[in-house]
Parts: sequence; structure tokens; C-alpha cells
Amino acid sequence: MSERFLKSPGDPRKLLAYKKAEIIYLLTYRFCERFLRKGDRTIDQMVQAARSGKQNIIEGVEAAVTSKETEIKLINVARASLGELLEDYRDYLATRSLAVWEKESEKAVFVRKKSRNPEADYETFREFVETRSDEVVANIAVCLIYQCRYLLERLLKQREEAFRSEGGLRERMTHVRLEARRQKRPGGTG
Repeated sequence: MSERFLKSPGDPRKLLAYKKAEIIYLLTYRFCERFLRKGDRTIDQMVQAARSGKQNIIEGVEAAVTSKETEIKLINVARASLGELLEDYRDYLATRSLAVWEKESEKAVFVRKKSRNPEADYETFREFVETRSDEVVANIAVCLIYQCRYLLERLLKQREEAFRSEGGLRERMTHVRLEARRQKRPGGTG
């Protein structure tokens, strides 16, 4: 009997959603350093929302070993935290009368194209984050957040389907235990 009921979650850092969330966190940290005044409470809120997006993906995937419910809840917390961060960037742009890029604008399409590379990381965007205006950097963040939230929504649907087809830990444990009992019985195959 080689069936295991505790399944390895794999490396959550390899998930495309995590990679995007990491870029968003580093970009947000640098954005706040460059464009917000020290002591502004928004800094902590934005950095923590970005951090929560990244960290809850890790925690959720790791928790999946014993609880699909916890995994799904934490991935949704990541998505919600990035939603909060998205609103912070929108507020930043609105309160300063800065432009918000249209989804199909040349600049937004450029960011999406750069970000589609599965190997994209913060270095892919560092030059823009370090040298462009607050309007440009905030809009880059908005584009990346939309992408990451989309990936998290897809991940949630995948996890929902996995639960539907595989069940949860209790079901797997019961199945393994019943199979072990069956094999011990006379006439079992063990």
C-alpha cells in the first residue's frame, strides 16, 4: 500500500501567482519609499497589503497538506489583500489627479506583455520602478495586481475542482484506513 493521504504541496514560490505577488510586494515597498512621506500611515497599509498578498499564498499552499479549506481561505485572503492594495493605488492616482491607464492602452499592454514571461521578476520592472514617475509606477502596480488577482481566481477554481474530485484530508485518511483493514481480512489482498 503506497497511497499517501498527506500530499506534498510542492513549492508555492513556483506558482505564477506567487511570482507576481512578490513583484507587487517589492514594487510597492519601493513605491512607498520613493513617493510617500515618511510617517504617512498609508505606507504601512500598502506594504502590509502587498506582503499579505504574497505571504498568504505561501501559507495557503503549505496548509493544503492537511486542509484544503484553509488553503482556499488563505488564497482568498491573498486575493482580497491585493484588492485592498489595488484600491490604495487607485486612490493615490485619483487624489493627485493622475491618469489611470485604460486596459488596452499601449502602456498597459506593454506591462502585461513584459509580465507574461514566466521568468519575470522584480528585476524585470526595476528600471521602471526606480526611474519613472509616480503615475507610471502606480499604473504598473495596478496592471500587475489585476494580473495577479486573475491568477489567484484561477487558482481558487482549480482548488475547488480538486476538492470536488479528490475530497479532503478526512476522506483520504478514511479511505487509506479502510483499505488497510480490508487487506488485513482473510481473503484480502495483503
